[in-house]
Amino acid sequence: MDAYMASHKAKDSPTGVFAPIEFPCGARASNRLVKAPMYEHLSAFLGGPPNDHHLALYSLWSQYDWGMVITGNVQVSKSHLTLGRDLVVPDQLSNASVEPFKALADVIKGPDGRTRAIMQLSHAGRQSTNFIGGRYPFERPLAPSAISVGANTTVDDPLAGLAQSILFQTPKEMSIGDITEVVEGFVKGARLACESGFDGVELHVAHGYLLAQFLSPKSNARQDEYSVHSEDGLYLLHQIIDRIRAIVEPRFIIGVKLNASDYLTDAPINGCDPPLCPEETRALQHVLCLARWGKVDFIDISGGDYENPEFMMSETTKHGRRQALFARFSQQAIKALDSAGFKAPLRPVIMLTGGLRTPSLLQSALQSGQTDMLGIGRGSVLCPHIPQIMTEFDQGRRTDIDEPFGAEPKLSTPKLLNIWPLVSIWRSLSKVKLIGAGLNMAWYTIMIRRLALAGLRRKSEGISAAAAALERPDYTIGGLGALVRMYLWIPCPKISIERSLIFVLVLGLLTVVFAVS
Repeated sequence: MDAYMASHKAKDSPTGVFAPIEFPCGARASNRLVKAPMYEHLSAFLGGPPNDHHLALYSLWSQYDWGMVITGNVQVSKSHLTLGRDLVVPDQLSNASVEPFKALADVIKGPDGRTRAIMQLSHAGRQSTNFIGGRYPFERPLAPSAISVGANTTVDDPLAGLAQSILFQTPKEMSIGDITEVVEGFVKGARLACESGFDGVELHVAHGYLLAQFLSPKSNARQDEYSVHSEDGLYLLHQIIDRIRAIVEPRFIIGVKLNASDYLTDAPINGCDPPLCPEETRALQHVLCLARWGKVDFIDISGGDYENPEFMMSETTKHGRRQALFARFSQQAIKALDSAGFKAPLRPVIMLTGGLRTPSLLQSALQSGQTDMLGIGRGSVLCPHIPQIMTEFDQGRRTDIDEPFGAEPKLSTPKLLNIWPLVSIWRSLSKVKLIGAGLNMAWYTIMIRRLALAGLRRKSEGISAAAAALERPDYTIGGLGALVRMYLWIPCPKISIERSLIFVLVLGLLTVVFAVS
């Protein structure tokens, strides 16, 4: 254990936040604070490598003592993007194509290299949106089965149904060849992370993306070896992890982001643990399977998908009860692992993401055994210097332990949409859950961009890192304004004519489908 780790033992951290932690692979994180993955929306239109905006953004987080920083999703398929400006694994790994990712890893680690840099790898599957997902308009995305987003929900409004059908095509069921190509894509992504100096990868098996689609009966009706009955739906993930572990160095961290809300029910949680429902039992079996493989270092507990997009909603919009269920699940996972004989540091580290809005919640989550690590996404945007705040608590220099790290935006319906017939249109489109939740996501995307621009000013105007990181959120921007700003932006002046034309063409559709929300 190095000098820094030795000086930050649990006994020196009253909140427990600065206790170091070791992963099964032997790598260590200096503390329990994790900048959770957030979609940056900073790449060139239709995807690309990290650029100056990414480097400026992550340089602000690197000024503070985060134990681990996870990137936004890096897509392993350029034809299955989410919202058009995703980071993408390059077609070929060469010195030139790896260099932008190496620059990002170096920025995340900071000058002392103490922060663990993790690349999140993802494939959107059926949730790759039409027009901006990297395919020709109305070209079908790939998925385990030909089951579209929303097929398991009832939309009784014709306009809402039309909007959903425009956003998401009925996917094409993947052939064995398609699945093999996806496996190779994730392996290439892990090789990219390794060659560019990242400390590990997180496989996105949550939020309804492709790997989560293989786990869920509502999106996977296959009857072959990739069905939900083969290794309880984990067969594809097992293949990917085996392949990745075979090509990386021993201390390379492999994490898995799981979707708690795929399993949870509204069981009582007041003061006692009710019996586990079948879905929760299946979830814990998944956790135990991941541990038995002996190749997974951490499991990130999150929730939501495009049919029930809790991960896009504000913390105040999410019911506290729902977040308590996530915390209960992560605590049950730790108990199940301990009961099965998996002891630290050989058992996967459990990370709870979402709802950790105050210093007291961080402290209680650790001390109550709900989690091993603390994933903070939107809080890290509202307050990039959370590690500094927690240090001040540990040193007794702060006492406002129940004060939120930052205020959540209050995104009311714009007055413009209260005018007939717009109010009627809005009522219809709001029934598509993704559209309403997308307003909140757009607001945070704009705040991420403000941080990136502050980071760029730091270089050009000589602003200090501390001043740039203290860039305050702009609460005067509403949901509609954020959505317009999100799409009407070109991060790189050197954009191809072809991409520019596509960009202009899709703006009209986006205005109709999204802006009215």
